[in-house]
Amino acid sequence: MDTDRLHNAPLGSLLALAARLAQQQWGGYLATHHNLTPAGVAVLTTLGMHGGDLTHSQVAQACFFKPATLTGIVDTLAKSGHVARRPDPDDRRTIRLALTDSGRQALAAIRAVREFNAPMTSVDTDPAKAAIIREFLLELISTHGGP
Repeated sequence: MDTDRLHNAPLGSLLALAARLAQQQWGGYLATHHNLTPAGVAVLTTLGMHGGDLTHSQVAQACFFKPATLTGIVDTLAKSGHVARRPDPDDRRTIRLALTDSGRQALAAIRAVREFNAPMTSVDTDPAKAAIIREFLLELISTHGGP
């Protein structure tokens, strides 16, 4: 990629491009090594953070998905054995989603990769530069309604 023409690009454009490229790389890794999508990992992560037992609508809201979109994602995760659908004991109309042992194992493997914390570029090998990037990203996330 010719990065010379990007040197004067607005920071927001660079951030959007970098995010898109990182997401493509991450999605490719997940597909190749775990047979998962980033959306599937978001569901597994959400269930893992909440004890693995939430309603369909709670997972959709936590992942910022529409409930109809979540249905297809959960179908795929259920077929692969990572998620189980269970009726809610208090309301038969409500379906609860739960991690299976396979889902917990997949999530643990993905967390290990995420937590490896290898530098992504030569810039983030410098602790001072990495701190500035981290501060920028955290402020951006908090300003725009992140978790």
